[in-house]
Amino acid sequence: MGQGPSLSMRVALKYICEDVDRHGNVRCYVRAPGKRKVRIRAMPGTPEFMEEYQAAITTAAEAPLRQADEAKRGSFRYLCIRYYSSAAYKALDVSTRNWQRRALDEIAQDHGAKQVATMQARHVRRLRDAKTETPAAANQRLKALRALFTWANEAEETSVNPTIGVRKLKYQSDGHHTWTDDEIQRFHERHPLGSQARLALDLLRYTTGRREDAPRLGRQHVRDGRIRFRQAKNEHRNPVDIDIPVHPALAESIAAAKVTSNMTFLLTEFGKPFTANGFGNKFKDWCRQADLPHCSAHGIRKATLTKLAERGATPHEIMAVGGHRSLEEVERYTAKARRSTMADSALRKL
Repeated sequence: MGQGPSLSMRVALKYICEDVDRHGNVRCYVRAPGKRKVRIRAMPGTPEFMEEYQAAITTAAEAPLRQADEAKRGSFRYLCIRYYSSAAYKALDVSTRNWQRRALDEIAQDHGAKQVATMQARHVRRLRDAKTETPAAANQRLKALRALFTWANEAEETSVNPTIGVRKLKYQSDGHHTWTDDEIQRFHERHPLGSQARLALDLLRYTTGRREDAPRLGRQHVRDGRIRFRQAKNEHRNPVDIDIPVHPALAESIAAAKVTSNMTFLLTEFGKPFTANGFGNKFKDWCRQADLPHCSAHGIRKATLTKLAERGATPHEIMAVGGHRSLEEVERYTAKARRSTMADSALRKL
């Protein structure tokens, strides 16, 4: 990136600073008072830039706590700190790092000073069962602990793994609500063509993207009547590249929105790209405005994949559109559609 307008003029964020290397390139850092500066490598104005910035701010804010806890070798907090600085943790997607850290830090608030060597499976079950009222959160807490101890055993940080033999809680859940045709129509009536809300829904609907994908899409992803992008989920471990035709309804929505930015189709009210969390919250607002408080961005993806199954798309066709890696992943969409079709066929024979 060549030397241009001052980065501090373009990005007004706390603790942001810059310098210029010997090649004339501007480099961006977060430098909190009394803390080591942290390099931000993503391009300013992108969702990736904001995610790196938030991570750097969190690291700076927690530095004194980490340094104090590091003296307590063998403690749960110490093990977490070692994990956060590991290559395995840093290789995870930002969203995965965030939920793992939230889960582990929550445990560390009450148990951070306790010695890991004394931790047993019964303790893990208690930690899991403390979230019984929200079983999804309970299982996520267990999943974070498994990731921690799997790394710790491989790194020889500890020889114990108290998560072995501890099972997830069983519960009935259909996941995110799948949008119906009537709900999509209601959203259309509240948010007409040309609005950011309508464009957001159409991006989700006709790309089967997740909330992490939609705010990253821009004109650079559209070429020769096709839209090509890498899904955000697991992009650093098992990347999935999507290459699908631009649906006519999506092309109409993009044209109606009159987007002038080449970076992203969707922008905040301040003219900046959304972060994944920011977009998710904004889309929930748009849903509430349409009297659809139970709907979410991910439910649009499910609606499109379900519709494809109902229209007779093969599992492999659904995989190509949705970016799934196995037939088992798409079975839940095709199984329900097959049951409905087979029931219709059976009653015609009655």
